[in-house]
Amino acid sequence: MSTLPLSGLRILDLTRVMAGPFCTALLADLGAEVIKLEPPAGDDYRHIGPFLHGESALFTLMNRGKQSIMLDLKDPAAVATARAIALHCDVVVENFRPGVAARLGLGPELRDEKPSLIYASISGFGQSGPAAHLPAYDLVAQAMSGLMAATGEEGGQPLKVGESYGDLMAGLYASWAILAAVNKRHVTGEGSTLDVAMFDALFSLLPTSHAVQFYANRSPQRVGNRHPLSTPFGCFATADGQAVIAVLGDRQWSQLCTLIGQPQAATDPRFTTDEARTTYEPLVKAMIEAWSRSLPTDQVVAALSAAGIPTAPIQTLEQAANSDHAIARGLVSDLPHATRGHAKTIGQPVRFDGIKPIAPRSAPALGADGPAILARLGITHD
Repeated sequence: MSTLPLSGLRILDLTRVMAGPFCTALLADLGAEVIKLEPPAGDDYRHIGPFLHGESALFTLMNRGKQSIMLDLKDPAAVATARAIALHCDVVVENFRPGVAARLGLGPELRDEKPSLIYASISGFGQSGPAAHLPAYDLVAQAMSGLMAATGEEGGQPLKVGESYGDLMAGLYASWAILAAVNKRHVTGEGSTLDVAMFDALFSLLPTSHAVQFYANRSPQRVGNRHPLSTPFGCFATADGQAVIAVLGDRQWSQLCTLIGQPQAATDPRFTTDEARTTYEPLVKAMIEAWSRSLPTDQVVAALSAAGIPTAPIQTLEQAANSDHAIARGLVSDLPHATRGHAKTIGQPVRFDGIKPIAPRSAPALGADGPAILARLGITHD
């Protein structure tokens, strides 16, 4: 692309670990200049494995395309420098515990000096409310949001999602909110103070549970890999493993019945509506598996696909990454890295006019860009 979507946008990144760095990495992919301020020991993620050639994989993945400056915010002179950098930026992003940034002199009050500044805070439970002061990791947010209660095997215990979705979703929402605030500033000239909470983000991403709780007036139940409201919609045994089948609506149900040699089931009163099929889900599953257990997974998937029924094998991450489709879509990239030549990254997934923007380089070495940043901004640091 000749001009990246966020070219000219400068961001001071005061974040660490995952939620905040994920947010700013997405913006760096789109061309924003991201100045990452780190303490003398560096971002916590620099010290969390797995490591490759002494470099943290998680830090590398979360901090592509950024510039690093090292400042000890226990030093008043360093705080003054950080404030000066902030006032040269369009956006400040932080994920300290609520109140910490303000005590350091790097809170939303920066907007008193620069009203056009966009100031985004990411935290576990937000900047206000009874739980705002609580420490929060992803597991805590998943537990409190309702996500864990709705996840797990039928009749089993609550189960966390296998990724740090509280962090990731808060980071994604923060990037979305920052871009909305950039548009508002373009219209009004005024900045914004943004409050993004992991708890709020996860709670907002449970529409199926919300439908059950608020409209059907019952508590969401754990149903394993099947859909709580639609049937058949889940995992089905094959001769050598499992395949997923996702049927939504009567037309697909009729096609499936014909394919598995049970055309009469399409008009059976027990199965003629989605709600009815869900009521009799064990019978539906047994009928489908009487067919699918006789065939290997690849044949099951091929037959369903040919009939226009959504299906897939259950792939490992390695299989997904090495699939023809992932390769064609360019989902894994190698970016230049300061110490090991190159590093794999995933990057934001959206294509703009057919092109997927991604940061031009991998994560920075600790403090490597400090002198150049200060010189470019005309800031003197003692």
